[in-house]
Amino acid sequence: MTTPDTLTLNSWQVIAATDEIPVGSITRTTLLDTPLALTRDRDGVPVVWRCTDEEPGDEIDPETILDRLPVTTGYGFVWTSLGTPPKELFSITEYAEPDRVNMSCGSIGIHVSAPRAVENFLDMGHFPYVHTDILGAEPHTEVKEYDVEVSEERDEVLATRCRFFQPRAALSATDGMEVEYVYRVPHPYCSVLYKSSPEAPERRDVIAIFLQPVSEDRCRAHLLQSMIDSTSTITELRRFQQTIFGQDKPILENQYPKRLPLDPRSETPIRADKSAIAYRRWLSQKGVTYGVIPAAG
Repeated sequence: MTTPDTLTLNSWQVIAATDEIPVGSITRTTLLDTPLALTRDRDGVPVVWRCTDEEPGDEIDPETILDRLPVTTGYGFVWTSLGTPPKELFSITEYAEPDRVNMSCGSIGIHVSAPRAVENFLDMGHFPYVHTDILGAEPHTEVKEYDVEVSEERDEVLATRCRFFQPRAALSATDGMEVEYVYRVPHPYCSVLYKSSPEAPERRDVIAIFLQPVSEDRCRAHLLQSMIDSTSTITELRRFQQTIFGQDKPILENQYPKRLPLDPRSETPIRADKSAIAYRRWLSQKGVTYGVIPAAG
């Protein structure tokens, strides 16, 4: 078992979609190589604790659990920490807008580290080749110049002016369009995407990926959509996002090494990688070592 770095240990980490944990039913999961159990008590409040293989499946009364881990809920998910987490999660203000359709789009296991999955989420260059006729198509393969900053004040990576032609940018899209993206990385294992909304051009749809670091080379991707879409059903919206992620999964699992190298010399950068380079530098500056290969020296 690898000991997580201090920042990772003391951060909030996602472990489940709240509505997928029935009241009174006990679910097992793993976070940072640590077996956990979670349930919701009679009031629907999530309870999380470290567990062992000897514990019976559904015979524990959550009211009797004394050694509980910290728990919070946010954006439809349960978050916990193996250390001392901050008071609040990072902000996604759009989630609270009353006319949005907010939904969990499933939790998918991936045999790759959480930072590798974040980096893939930031990569526009693969759109025409992996998400053909949805998020990209030949001959529209160019990744146009965009801006990236690492903000010390907000403690996040931010990429702006990201533009890419997409045949079907969202389920509500009827024609191809040049889509403007903004990418945020407000947490070492989470990224939030804001993209042009076909239904409301002055606003943005929000798609987020929250990675649960199961081990150094395995994670679970928890997907969130916060959409401006008055015509599609939640089932249709979920299926659309799951189709896209299903195309990403085999590509991700064929990447080696499974952990993300932080040394910029270890993999050849191109313009499409500007966000990834900034993300790697940010992780290195923060002292994150779990799920990555730290830069030498």
